[in-house]
Amino acid sequence: MVRCGTPGNPGVWLFIRVVEQMFLGQYAHSIDDKGRLTIPSRYREALAGGAYISQGFERNLMIQTVPAFETITQKVSSMSITDPTSRQLKRLIFATADYVELDSAGRIRIPQFLRELAGLDGEAIVVGVGDYIEIWSPIAWTPQADLIQDVEANNQRFAALDLSGQGST
Repeated sequence: MVRCGTPGNPGVWLFIRVVEQMFLGQYAHSIDDKGRLTIPSRYREALAGGAYISQGFERNLMIQTVPAFETITQKVSSMSITDPTSRQLKRLIFATADYVELDSAGRIRIPQFLRELAGLDGEAIVVGVGDYIEIWSPIAWTPQADLIQDVEANNQRFAALDLSGQGST
């Protein structure tokens, strides 16, 4: 295991940089009348080159960096159009996606159809999920927050990770 502070080991600093670029935490923000949402300041550098916003897997929205969205685009574009599941996936990804850029105040404009899809009306919960961001209405986020606080379910989730070697060198 590499320890932080190991002299001359660039892997440590690379790891730190990757973690710094991860989307972490949760924030409550308002959405103004024009559909603009302030992006948390710690996320802005990673989104400085623009991003893609789309429907999430629940009644939420996802924001992905341009490189992450391009990776998905390449994979989905290589799927056969003769397969009904592939066509549905393409529709899900491309019909609900839009390119967004941060304005000078660190906001993005969420298209009306996506605000309606996610039930966003005035308030939003912005959640970092590692390599992407989720946007939830407060009403939809509450049961999700409850789910991630379920002790028994978390025991099962973490058991699947096999963290038994954690902390060894």
